[in-house]
Amino acid sequence: MCGITGIMAFNEKGKQYIKNITAATNSLSKRGPDGEGFYYNKSTALGHRRLSIIDTSNAASQPFTDSSGRFTIVFNGEIFNYQHLRKQLDRKGIQFKSQSDTEVLLYLYIIEKEKCLEQLDGEFSFAIYDNINEDFFIARDRFGIKPLLFYKDSERFAFASEMKALIAFDIPKEIDEVSLQTYFHLNYIPAPYSIFKNVRKIDAGSFLTINSKAEIRTEFYYKIPYAPKIANPKSYDLAKQDLKNLLEQSVKNRMISDVPLGTFLSGGIDSSIITAIAAKNTTHLNTFSIGFKDEPLFDETHYARLVAKKYNTNHTVFELTNKDLFANLHEMLDYIDEPFADSSALAVNILSMHTKKNVTVALSGDGADEIFAGYNKHAAELRARKGGFKANFVKAAYPFIKQLPKSRNTKAGNRIRQLEKFAEGMKLTEKERYWQWAKWAGYIGDELFIKKDNNRNKEAEKRKKEILKHINNDYNSVLLTDMQLVLENDMLIKVDRMSMGQSLEVRVPFLDHKIVDFAFSLPVNYKIDDNHRKKILKDAFQNELPKELYNREKKGFEVPLLKWFKGELKSLITDDLLKDEFIIKQGIFNPEEIKKLKAQLFSNNPNDAVAQTWAMIVFQYWWKKTCNN
Repeated sequence: MCGITGIMAFNEKGKQYIKNITAATNSLSKRGPDGEGFYYNKSTALGHRRLSIIDTSNAASQPFTDSSGRFTIVFNGEIFNYQHLRKQLDRKGIQFKSQSDTEVLLYLYIIEKEKCLEQLDGEFSFAIYDNINEDFFIARDRFGIKPLLFYKDSERFAFASEMKALIAFDIPKEIDEVSLQTYFHLNYIPAPYSIFKNVRKIDAGSFLTINSKAEIRTEFYYKIPYAPKIANPKSYDLAKQDLKNLLEQSVKNRMISDVPLGTFLSGGIDSSIITAIAAKNTTHLNTFSIGFKDEPLFDETHYARLVAKKYNTNHTVFELTNKDLFANLHEMLDYIDEPFADSSALAVNILSMHTKKNVTVALSGDGADEIFAGYNKHAAELRARKGGFKANFVKAAYPFIKQLPKSRNTKAGNRIRQLEKFAEGMKLTEKERYWQWAKWAGYIGDELFIKKDNNRNKEAEKRKKEILKHINNDYNSVLLTDMQLVLENDMLIKVDRMSMGQSLEVRVPFLDHKIVDFAFSLPVNYKIDDNHRKKILKDAFQNELPKELYNREKKGFEVPLLKWFKGELKSLITDDLLKDEFIIKQGIFNPEEIKKLKAQLFSNNPNDAVAQTWAMIVFQYWWKKTCNN
């Protein structure tokens, strides 16, 4: 994996920003600590930071130009079927000067143009410059595993793997308040929008072309093959075997590496399956997990050790205390270059930091929950759609449940919290329930802002409708929306930012497009029923895993935020980021609403104020380092 960036000037004024390519490229140094390279041509510049994985020689350095000198590529990611594609190109007379997938990708594009994307099995974002036509071809992988953003105005076009590189091009840092409002609902900002006006994220499964006349075109080359009705599905037994074959091949493909490789092993089903397959394809597998000494409710290292023992892996457990988590807090906040309030990113950052000390590539189990219905909310959605006595009883008991104490950090308190959330959802339509359950905390809307703006609310509602457009009475529509919203904009962003911030490449075997296509050809009852989530996945690999991994409640890690807010972080809230004078001077938020938030946070019943405050802290920390100058 690497960091890429580039710029195209449309006029003389735009050319003054080309010199910024050095600073933009250097800002991505953690994504690529093994080298840097630059390309300049007329009104264009490209920059690349390298993390050497396949062909670590200088022959594979980027930017990489073809033998004719016409086409130059900067590429972030891996093409896992590049050896097969190389053989096809060999037969067409292409002569290679490296063993890299970068060169294969470049020549495949030269021959096939945008049709090359359909042949790629990989995770990638890349840009190819044609110095004769003076245009860019820019693309992103099918599911958004690798990020790519761009900025465009009348003077220039710039793209980059991360926002910090675009900022190095001196783009205007004007907050998109609609995005900010959405952020406070979801904890992240979904593509194609960003925190800044005029900065867009390239959609997963799409490509973009732009020329020196500033003419831009975007087009999807892939969409998940969703259909409300599954015609003639395979038998369950055949489907289990097909899934097993597909996943075994995907893991095998993703073990291609010229540097040390291992797996994240959390102790859950998904990472355990990936580990089991990987262990069969190597004589020595490194596995890594983190334990939480101070938070036993979330510690699953016992299960991870069972899998490691079964497959005789070289297993390492990083036992963390809350002090360890807190010690890494500012490093995480410093690296985030767009507001992102999924607090579990802190654990991913620490896991990546320790894992990098041993390997350069790690396989993860990300994607399985969204594809095969693995979250608690998926079971709740199934119950809500089916109704019945239990569901209706909880709905009727809502006034009583609402009065009970709730907490994410105790088993009983978390169950009450879940029951309240379920009862609220039962009152809503399918679309509204999805949106309600997608949020992390209580509603923070228009009243949070100083300026009441009907146009902002209308645009926010428009974006919400676009996000929910697929939700209907077919359960697979929920999983499709999760793939396009939660997976792309939360889970994958979290893993990419935190792993690449530690110069670690993470590969996700569940997101081989053949697996995703296959999963969406299956009936819902193959994936989830009244008693099982990820049913077909668990059944397909039941003989491969310790029996203790089955039939236990799914756990999600929670950072002890409330403890910090009343202890180590209290002064950051009261005397800095949420200080009354700072809020007034900043001029974005309603000071009275912030006072109410702080009062609830420090009361005996903080409830949703904890998550709301965390989202505020993340934004304020980001704003202060990025915009307050």
